[in-house]
Amino acid sequence: MLNSEVPRPAESGGTVLVFEHDPAVAELERVYLAREGYRVVVESDRARAVAVVAEVAPDAVVLDLSALPPPLGAAELYRRVAEAARPAPVIRVLPPGRAEPAGDRAVVRPFSPRALVAAVAAALRAHAEDTAADVLRAGALVLDPRTRSVRAGDRPATLTATEFDLLAHLLRHPGRVFTREQLLAAAWTSGAAAGVRTVDVHVAQLRAKLGPASPIRTVRGVGYAADI
Repeated sequence: MLNSEVPRPAESGGTVLVFEHDPAVAELERVYLAREGYRVVVESDRARAVAVVAEVAPDAVVLDLSALPPPLGAAELYRRVAEAARPAPVIRVLPPGRAEPAGDRAVVRPFSPRALVAAVAAALRAHAEDTAADVLRAGALVLDPRTRSVRAGDRPATLTATEFDLLAHLLRHPGRVFTREQLLAAAWTSGAAAGVRTVDVHVAQLRAKLGPASPIRTVRGVGYAADI
C-alpha cells in the first residue's frame, strides 16, 4: 500500500518514491526527506515496483535492494525500475558489506538518513544539470543528457550511471586532456572511495560498449580526452 507525505507546496522539491521493506527505516526516510521539502511516497511491496513507478511518476526513486523476497533478484529489479523511472535517477539501498563501484548512486546499510538525503539531492542536482544540457555528439556517437541515453551508430548503448557521467564529462570538454584524478573528481560521487585505476576500468568498459564509435583517446602518461 502506498503511503505519502506531502509537504507544503512552497517547499516541494519534487516527488521521491521510496521502496523500503523495514517500516521503521521507511519512516525515518520519509521524515528526513519531507523535512527537505520533498513529497515522499513510500511503498513496501517491491514486487509492485514497476507498476508503482508508473503510477507515481517520481522525480527520484530510492530502491531497497536488501532482503529481497524470492524470486526477486537485485540486478533485474534495479534494471526494471531504472527503465520504468527513466529519466528520474534511482538511488539504491544495498545490504551490509556490499562493495560497489564508486559513482554509482547507492547507500549501504546501515546508513544515516542524512546520507540518504544527500544522495537524493546529489542525484537530482546532477539530473537537473543533465536536463539543461544539449545533446552531445562525437562522430557516430550521440549522448542525450535529458534521457540519459547513448547511441553508438545505429544501436543503443547501455551504460552504468558512472560510465554515462564519465563519458558526458569528456564530451562536454572536447579535446581537453584530463588526468585520472580530475576525472575521479568530476564523474564520481563526492567522498567515494575509488583509486585512479578505477578510471582505467571504466574507460575500458566504455570502449567495449561503444565499439568503433568510442571517442575516448588515451594520452600516455597523463589521462584521457574525447575527440569529436
